[in-house]
Amino acid sequence: MLGDRPMSDWVARYALSHQNPVNRVCHTIGIPLIAVSLPLFAIALFVHGFWPVPLGLFVVGWVFQFVGHAFEGKPPEFFRDWRFLFVGLRWWVAKIRGKS
Repeated sequence: MLGDRPMSDWVARYALSHQNPVNRVCHTIGIPLIAVSLPLFAIALFVHGFWPVPLGLFVVGWVFQFVGHAFEGKPPEFFRDWRFLFVGLRWWVAKIRGKS
């Protein structure tokens, strides 16, 4: 549940705005790069000189996202509702599991 709707509704709406095959591939690559970068930022606090790794993953992940949306011809859903920032990883898991 996220806000007023079950997560399955959020993922379904997210999937509707990610129909272009190039966009889907870009998100399939970009979302895990962003997800992996986040805990690596915490590690970078304690490992001197490590911050370029999570920063690079984060930036490249977002580049993939926006390139995908250029092919889709639609802006990212989080431009309309910030809560979609929390849906992308769930969509990715559903896609990998063959449910999206």
